[in-house]
Amino acid sequence: MKIKLVVLGILAVMSLSLFACASAAAAESVEISIDDFSNQKDISREITVSAGDSFKVSLESNATTGFSWPEQAQISDVAVLEQTNHEYIEPESDLVGAPGQEVWTFKALKKGTATISMDYSRPWEGGEKSVQTVTITVTVK
Repeated sequence: MKIKLVVLGILAVMSLSLFACASAAAAESVEISIDDFSNQKDISREITVSAGDSFKVSLESNATTGFSWPEQAQISDVAVLEQTNHEYIEPESDLVGAPGQEVWTFKALKKGTATISMDYSRPWEGGEKSVQTVTITVTVK
């Protein structure tokens, strides 16, 4: 009888561990690499996540050039997707003009599809607009 309880306890712990791993693996990280950044004007991606998942989008950024990505991404359906954070990560190099990374965190709220849009521009009047655009179509299941 005690052996059965021990085995059931071990199975319960293993089941919970597998469930936790499966939940953690469902979150997706979207990375736009420097190769994408330098070679394409318009970048499009499609991802699928589960409701409740959070994911990050990371883009190279070099503020010393006067160009920047918007802090607040444009989201086509805020009932499906919300932006929860934006941060700038300093370059690892001390070289003048070295690029850093801008990282946005999003949370999938409910089933549906939403599009995230951002453009890399010099935001001041007369500055260059939409030198590069990123569009990510997110399907939430």
